Amino acid sequence: MFCTLRKTLTHNQLLLSCNLPRRTYISDMRKSAFEGTILRQIRQQIQFDLQSYPPKQPIIKFDSFTVDGRPGERSIRLDRQYEDEDIKVEATMFDGAAPAPSANESDGVPNADDMQLHVTLIVSISKEERNRFLEIVCSAWPDSIEINRLLTRTNKKMLAEPYAGPEFEDLDDDLQDSLYDFLEVRGIDDKLAIFLHDYMKNKDKTEFREWMEKVKSFIERK
Repeated sequence: MFCTLRKTLTHNQLLLSCNLPRRTYISDMRKSAFEGTILRQIRQQIQFDLQSYPPKQPIIKFDSFTVDGRPGERSIRLDRQYEDEDIKVEATMFDGAAPAPSANESDGVPNADDMQLHVTLIVSISKEERNRFLEIVCSAWPDSIEINRLLTRTNKKMLAEPYAGPEFEDLDDDLQDSLYDFLEVRGIDDKLAIFLHDYMKNKDKTEFREWMEKVKSFIERK
């Protein structure tokens, strides 16, 4: 049917007319096979993840903190009250890694098993008036909290380049210890670091599976 052409068509036009539908059919076949391969691999990955890392029930409470897991986002938030203070903690998913303190190195390169993952914490503490607050940037390692910097902020218009204070490690040692105690009585301590690492491992797997499901759904859509 596709080759029923008028005699006025040139030889090249005849070949093009005959081959075009067949090429389109082959292209569709290849596309269908390619998408089928992707879908099969995605389903296998999802199934493997579900068997290896069964999903856990969302945790909404840790000690005195309420936990907002923020599904679909790369961070979570914890809130609590301490006396007349509002305390908010923003915690990222794993955003880096570093050699563990006791890591064994071969040729100066630490083994993957000796690396410890990193979570960034931003602790915001405000008083009753809530027009000024203290912001403390920390690192959460697998079993410890490390303070990096302290800042004071207001709800008023921010300066273009506000003075951010010295590096934490440049402060007097006794002051450093006191600031760690200050955080500890407010629940920002090693127990929180352990909780966050366990929580983020589960969140990382959950977000990955959700992402795979969205990719699968898109490819399946006709």
